Amino acid sequence: MSPQHDQRSPAEHRHPHLVAPEPWGTGDPAVEAALHVPGTTGPIPTGVSPRLYNPDLAPTTKKGRTWHAYSIFTLWANDVHSLGNYAFAIGLFALGLGGWQIMLAFILGAALLFLLLNLSGFMGERTGVPFPVMSRIAFGVKGAQIPAIVRGGVAIAWFGIQTYLASLVLRVLILALAPSLAPLDTNSFLGLSTLGWIAFVALWIVQVVIVSFGMEMIRKYEAFAGPIILITLLALAIWMFVEAGGSIAWSTAESLTGAEMWVRIFQSAALWVVIYGTFVLNFCDFTRGAPSERSVVRGNFFGIPINMMFFAAIVIVLAGAQYKIDGTIIEGPTDVVNAIPNTFLLVLACLALIILTIAVNLMANFVAPIYTLANLFPRVLNFRRAAIVSAVIGLLILPWNLYNSPVVIVYFLGGLGALLGPLFGVIMADYWLVRKGKVNIPDLYSESPDGEYAYTRGVNRKAILAGTPAAILALIIALVPAFTFVAGFSWFVGAVLAAVIYLLISDRHATFHAVDGEEIAVAPKH
Repeated sequence: MSPQHDQRSPAEHRHPHLVAPEPWGTGDPAVEAALHVPGTTGPIPTGVSPRLYNPDLAPTTKKGRTWHAYSIFTLWANDVHSLGNYAFAIGLFALGLGGWQIMLAFILGAALLFLLLNLSGFMGERTGVPFPVMSRIAFGVKGAQIPAIVRGGVAIAWFGIQTYLASLVLRVLILALAPSLAPLDTNSFLGLSTLGWIAFVALWIVQVVIVSFGMEMIRKYEAFAGPIILITLLALAIWMFVEAGGSIAWSTAESLTGAEMWVRIFQSAALWVVIYGTFVLNFCDFTRGAPSERSVVRGNFFGIPINMMFFAAIVIVLAGAQYKIDGTIIEGPTDVVNAIPNTFLLVLACLALIILTIAVNLMANFVAPIYTLANLFPRVLNFRRAAIVSAVIGLLILPWNLYNSPVVIVYFLGGLGALLGPLFGVIMADYWLVRKGKVNIPDLYSESPDGEYAYTRGVNRKAILAGTPAAILALIIALVPAFTFVAGFSWFVGAVLAAVIYLLISDRHATFHAVDGEEIAVAPKH
């Protein structure tokens, strides 16, 4: 065939052995099954491997993306105001930080988070791929399973735990509306009362139903929940301010001063970033649906610095007002809700907190394991099937027992969390500093030994070599009691050390290719 008559695509030239059959098929049922993906009727695109590709892992087309600045803002409007974050922030008041110190800690943390989330978010907007596929750039088409499984493992445990925490609020709501059901809350089966099981399973079902409709439904739910949360928490703060006589206590009687105060401020800012270490890693799962980098920046700006200042103000008012009223320090908004004397207002507040916890769980803890499972079994699991499997695992681990076990929280989940820093360091260093943002997107789905991300049998050994010592050090800092004072910096230590090692051993002068993924992309409707 002469060059002028060669109509093959660039992918066909690179990987001729992966060319798909003609549209009418091969006639061989085994081959046909391998060349199709779950939930579709057509063959996979030319040049990609069915072991690496399905419509949920595919890059999204630039046209039709719906995660605009407001959608990204509402992610943070929900996640920043999670009950766990309030417990952490109000705990700073108990540890001796006053109002301005808490505000400063969050300003510092928000500034660093804004930078990290933009770097991570731009990667998703530019490539259109989810985190497990993004990891193939640095770790290889097979080595990418390592960061995906670590991120998914952390998320699936916290999915169950957050569902359990939301069920506690639902139990309060049920008993407020129907006190006669109190006897259902006195027995125990596998660690939960009958009422506890009813509340947990009800919220579990609600989340599965929402996620089964895909990322677009999650976007719509976040957009619905965001304003409700902001208005509810503002109302709680105003109510507490009035209850305290129009003024608050700006610090406790045991406020820190001098060097100890400054160490606590910087430590708190670092811990605030660490809390988002999981989400910073897979932010591309959401920004792959963003139409532009401007949308990412604007959504992050209003959702991180601005929203976090609002969050800090709410924390200061809630904690300071309660301390002025009776000299005690609350643990979070639920303590305020439980004190509301009006049943109608109590019900509204409980509903808002349930809506909030579901929103946080969907974005932070449900999406990551879905993509992880779809990446592990792309020929079997699409987004909806992976969601059901993730949810079932989140139920079978009996998460309330995990939450009530300090050993599990500290050593298992804390240990996995410490591993996320080195993974982030390798991925960021490879994308931004080694490749300068040049990615051959079609090759992310190729098993050809000539593919850019084939490395050594699909694994980039340099990424493993860089991440391993950094992970060991991060684990030591996070888990060994002797390092408790600096444990909050384990994520940073792991990320920076992994990035430095990777830069030292990588070939900074290699040739990289920038090839977009439009030829194998799907419309962003998942």
